[in-house]
Amino acid sequence: MLQGPGENAGVLDLGDGLAVAFKVESHNHPSAVEPFQGAATGVGGILRDIVAMGARPIALLDGLRFAEPDWHFSRAVAGIGHYGNCVGVPTVGGETVFDEAYRDNCLVNAMCVGLVPTERLMRAKATAAGHSIVLYGATTGRDGIGGASVLASQELDDGAAEKRPSVQIGDPFTGKKLIEASIEIVQSGLVESLQDCGAAGLASSLSEMAADFGIDVHLDRVPQREEGMEPWEVMVSESQERMVAMVRPQMVEAVEDVLDRWELDHAAIGEVTGTRALRAFWHGEVVGEIPAALLTEECPRYEVARAPRRAAVASEIVDAPPVGDALLELLASPGLRSREFVFRRYDQLVGSRTVRRPGLDAAVLRLRPSLRGLALTLDGQGRIARPDPFIGGALAVLEAARNVACVGGEPLGFTDCLNFGNPEKPEIGWELAQAIDGIAAACEALGLPVVSGNVSLYNETNGRAIHPTPVVGAVGLVEDVRRVPNGWHEGDALFVVEASPVSLTGSEYQALYGEGGGIPPRLDLELEARLVSFLWRAAPLSTLVHDVSEGGLAVCLAEAALYSGCGATVELDVAAHELFGEVGGRAVVSCSPEGADSLRGLALELDVPLRAAGVVGGATLLGVELAQLRAAWETSV
Repeated sequence: MLQGPGENAGVLDLGDGLAVAFKVESHNHPSAVEPFQGAATGVGGILRDIVAMGARPIALLDGLRFAEPDWHFSRAVAGIGHYGNCVGVPTVGGETVFDEAYRDNCLVNAMCVGLVPTERLMRAKATAAGHSIVLYGATTGRDGIGGASVLASQELDDGAAEKRPSVQIGDPFTGKKLIEASIEIVQSGLVESLQDCGAAGLASSLSEMAADFGIDVHLDRVPQREEGMEPWEVMVSESQERMVAMVRPQMVEAVEDVLDRWELDHAAIGEVTGTRALRAFWHGEVVGEIPAALLTEECPRYEVARAPRRAAVASEIVDAPPVGDALLELLASPGLRSREFVFRRYDQLVGSRTVRRPGLDAAVLRLRPSLRGLALTLDGQGRIARPDPFIGGALAVLEAARNVACVGGEPLGFTDCLNFGNPEKPEIGWELAQAIDGIAAACEALGLPVVSGNVSLYNETNGRAIHPTPVVGAVGLVEDVRRVPNGWHEGDALFVVEASPVSLTGSEYQALYGEGGGIPPRLDLELEARLVSFLWRAAPLSTLVHDVSEGGLAVCLAEAALYSGCGATVELDVAAHELFGEVGGRAVVSCSPEGADSLRGLALELDVPLRAAGVVGGATLLGVELAQLRAAWETSV
C-alpha cells in the first residue's frame, strides 16, 4: 500500500514501477434532486480524485439503486454515460439494484481507477511554506452552492425539487482538458501537490492542503463567471472542473504556459504560510480566519447512540412454484433481469484496454504493454444488511473479492462507500457501526486493506431510511489476461465450490415469494477467505468461474449458461434452499474433463469443499429450455 485513507484516493503498488489509484464516492442527494447532473458530476468528481493522485483514469464503475427503471433512473444513467463517454474513460462495471427502499432516496455511487508510475505519485497536502497556490480549470460561479456539502447532510423531503439550483452543473469537455493538463504538469515535475476542488469548494480543498502549514487565499483573484459574488460564495462554490495545485514560485510561469495551451482559466490565488491557519482575503482585507486543523484532524468528534434493530420474524414461504417456473420468474424479475439495457449506454472499450466487458463478475483491463491485467468490481449489500448489518458489511467485501477472483485476479485491496440513513437515530448508528465491523472482519480474514472510501449519511426522505447499504469496490491483479475464463463448453465437468451456509433470508427468492424477515446464518470468514484463494488460482485452469450471488445457485447456473450459449445437465438437490439460497460464499466452476483432477487437488490443498454438479451440454438447464431462460432474462423494461 503506497497510500491509504486520508488522501483523494488509495494507491497500491502493482510492481514494475506501476501503481493503481482507486476510490468510490457517492452523489446520492444531488442525484435524487436532479438525476442527470447529479450523476454526471458524481463521475466528474471521482475522476478528479484520481487525477489529484497524479494518475490517469482508465476505468469507471457505477453502483445504482433505485425503486424502478423509471425516468429518474434513466436520466441518472444518461448522466453517467454522458460524462464518461465525453472524457474518454470507459465504464466497465458496477451494479444496478431495484428496491422500494430507494423509492425516495436513490443511491448513485461512482468508482474510478487510474494508473500512475510510482515515482510520480502526488499528495494533496502542502509540503513547504512559500509555495504558490494555483487554481485552474473552469471559472467559479454560484452553481452548486450548498450542493454536495449541504445536501449530503440533510434528509430529503417534499421540497427536494426546490434544492435543484444547489446541484452542480458538469462540463465534461472542460473535464477532459483538466485531466490532460493535470497529467502534463505532473509528468513535467512542475507541481508539488494537487487537490480536487469538490464538495464545499475552496473551503474544503484548501483546509485539507493547509493542515500542516497554513494558507492565505485571495478570493478576489479567483476567476469568476458571475458578477457581484460575495467572498463566502467564492469560498464555498462547488462549480465543477476545478483543481488546486501547489507550485514552487519559479515554476508558476511554466504551469501557466501549460494551462494556456489547454485553454483553461487559471490564477495564482494564494500562498502557503507557516501560520497553520486558513486565512481568506478580499481586496486585501481579512474576511475569514481559522486554524486549519480545526477543519480537518481536530474537528469536533462525538459518539452516536446505538441501539440494535429488532429483527423481523421470518415467515415460511408457501405456494412457491416448481423450480423451473421459479427460475424463469426470478430471471424476469426487476432484481435479476439482464442489465444490458444499462451498460450498453456506456462506452466500454475506449482506451483499448478492456479485455472483459460488463455482464459477468468482474471487468478486466490490460496493463499494456505487458499481458498482466486489472480485475475490477463494485458490489453492495442492502437487503441482507437490513436484518444483519455486520453480515451485510462482511458480505460486500467477500462478494467483491470473489468477483475479482472469478476472472483470475488476486484481490489486492478495497474501497468502500457507506450509504446509511440518519446516524443520529440509535438504530441507524448501530447499523453503521455493525457494518464497519463486518467490513473490518472480512478484510482481516482476507489479509487485505481498505485504502479509500466515502460515507454518505442522512439518506432518508420524510423520515423513511434506505436499507443500510455498504458498497465495496475491489481491484485484483491478473497475471495473464489470455487465461481469463470465457465460457464453458460442451462436455466440460461442472463443480460447485462453497464456504458458509446459505439461507433464504434476504434472498431474491424470499422477496418474490415471501415476506422479509429472519436472521442470515453466520459467515465462516476463514473458509470464505480460502474460497477466494481457490477461485483466483482455479480460474486459469477453468473454462468458466462464476460467483453465486443474488438469486442463488440456480440463477448463477442460468447466467453461466446464457453467457456461454450452452446448457448443462445438473445433478444437485432441487430444494429451494439449495437452489435459491444466498449469503454463504459459493461459485460454479467448469473445466475440461482432463482438468478436473487439478481442480480437485487445489481444493484439497486449500481445504475448500468442492463437489461435482454435473456435465455441460445440451440446450436445457434444470429442465428449462435455454431459449426460455434467455427470453425471461432479456425481458424489456
